[in-house]
Order: sequence, then C-alpha cells, then structure tokens
Amino acid sequence: MVTKQELQDFEAEIGALFNAAKIRAPIHLYDGNEDQIMKVFEKVNTEKDWVCGTWRNHYQALLKGIPPEVLKERIMAGKSMVMNLPEYKFICSSIVGGIPSIATGLALAAKLKGTGERVWCWTGDMSAETGAWAEAYKYSVAQDLPITFIVEDNEHSVLTPTAEVWGADKWYLPHQNRSWYEGDHIIYYKYKNNKYPHAGAGVRVQF
Repeated sequence: MVTKQELQDFEAEIGALFNAAKIRAPIHLYDGNEDQIMKVFEKVNTEKDWVCGTWRNHYQALLKGIPPEVLKERIMAGKSMVMNLPEYKFICSSIVGGIPSIATGLALAAKLKGTGERVWCWTGDMSAETGAWAEAYKYSVAQDLPITFIVEDNEHSVLTPTAEVWGADKWYLPHQNRSWYEGDHIIYYKYKNNKYPHAGAGVRVQF
C-alpha cells in the first residue's frame, strides 16, 4: 500500500505545480487525514471493489492502486475534479451530493449480479446533510447493499461551518464527538486540513 509520506509528497507536488500555473483547472488537496483514510483502505479490496469519490480524490486514487503517473497526467489535463477511471473501478463526481446515487447504483448492480464487489463511497460532512445522500444511504441500508459510505468531517463546507448551518447534532452520527465511528453501512471520521485551503494550494488564485 502507498505510504503516508507518499500521499503527502504527491499532494505537495501537485500543489507546487498549481502555484506555478502549470495546472489550469481547480484542484482540491488533502492533508491531515492520512491515517484515517489508510485505515479505511485496510478494508477495501483494491482489485475487486469500486471506490467512489468527490472533487477531492487524490488520496483515494493512489490507495486504490492507480499509478501516480496516470493520476498526475489526468490532473495536469485539468481533470482533478472529474477523476473517472472505470478501468480501475474508480468513479468521482464534482457535484455536491452527486456521487451517493451513482455509488448506490453500482452496489445494487453488484448485489443483483452476485459479483461479490463492494462499493466505498466518500462524501464530506456537508454533502452528508443533503437529501441525495440521505436517500442513497437509507435505500442502501434497507436493501442491505454491499456499500459503505465514508463521511469525512472537516466541519466545513468550503468556508461555511457545517454545525452552524445544520445544527450541532448530526443525525447520522449518534455520538458526534467521536473522532471515528463505524455503523450500519457507514464510517465517519473527523480531520483537520490546516495546510491547504478548500481549493487550490494557497498561493495562486484560480478564478
């Protein structure tokens, strides 16, 4: 498996390229969740399972086994936010709340076909407050689909504090003060990204 340092080094390289104006499209960089995301991937069958992500997806791609050079080429081509590589069973959406229904469809197909595949669907804490997420999660639990939703809680939607918008109590998490929680078809964890802004790398303005 890719190491924590390799994850961090990859994002640092992409950030430097972005700040040097070599990448002419938005990027979203991770920092501070390496231990948690690697813990999730201990459960993932990287050869067999599907991984579904959002606009911030570099760590998932690397841990899924997508070669760094393939990932970097896509990013340089301006496709960081739409990292769709079905040949690696890796699908993403840059639409808020857009990926849960796609992931649920993949899980339903896997169950009906009996492929033994599992789907791992990442969303942020604000996305997990949307109706699209709630419907996908509710259906997946009710039908016992082979899917796990991973909610990454950085307590913000862009720069908006999630708790101030939706209230401090997260309905999908019985114990909101936990840094890690596993429940029925769900894994939740908190993290802080103090290195990078929501988008970009903190130097060059992208719009």
